[in-house]
Amino acid sequence: MRKVAQVFLLAENRLLREALIRLLSKKSELRIVGASAYSPSVHHEIIAARPHIILLDSSGSAVSRSTLICNLRSAIRNLRIVMVDMEPNEEVFLSAIRTGVVGYVLKDASALEVAAAIGEVAEGKAVCPPSLCPLLFRLIIEQSPVQSTSAWGLERGLSRREQQIVELLRLRLANKEIALRLNLSEQTVKNHVHHILRKTGLPNRFSIVDFCQSKRLDAGLTDGPDTGRTARPELPKGIASA
Repeated sequence: MRKVAQVFLLAENRLLREALIRLLSKKSELRIVGASAYSPSVHHEIIAARPHIILLDSSGSAVSRSTLICNLRSAIRNLRIVMVDMEPNEEVFLSAIRTGVVGYVLKDASALEVAAAIGEVAEGKAVCPPSLCPLLFRLIIEQSPVQSTSAWGLERGLSRREQQIVELLRLRLANKEIALRLNLSEQTVKNHVHHILRKTGLPNRFSIVDFCQSKRLDAGLTDGPDTGRTARPELPKGIASA
């Protein structure tokens, strides 16, 4: 017998709540256990309902949403979060994933598409816009450990954060892009780059790229022909490369 997933809808938009209630009530594998707009005490109502899945819209500040999600995940074991009515913003998307969100649906999605996303999450899948999938591939590639940077970085007194920035400089990312990847301010990245240049004795960021390339060649690591970027793993057939 198929297990029924209990769903709580937390959305400021009344029309969205009512449309989803009508759609989800038709699905035998889902059961609505609550629907509400935001309020100071709504988290108590959600915890009492003990849902398996909660839908959140984009109302309120990012900080308050993050706090609410953390509190609910602490109180309800294996809670799955779906966020809807969201912007295609990479930083917001990554922040949502880090708080434990497994469904991220954009503003232009219809109520039918939102309901489909909830159904997929109920089946144990994760849902995100195709336009944001390449970001996840890039992050996995860029955060792969590179022994050469760690070795010579330690020799020159680079901190762990500075070693991370060296790897992103090697990929020819601008300070603004590095700041976004590491959740830092652009000025903080500039300060780190200044410290890296001072510790390594290199004249500029372009010299860092050349230096990293030479160290990777010494270590037997390659990036592919003349790209300066980490070679991407071959993807399975049927999955498009970003």
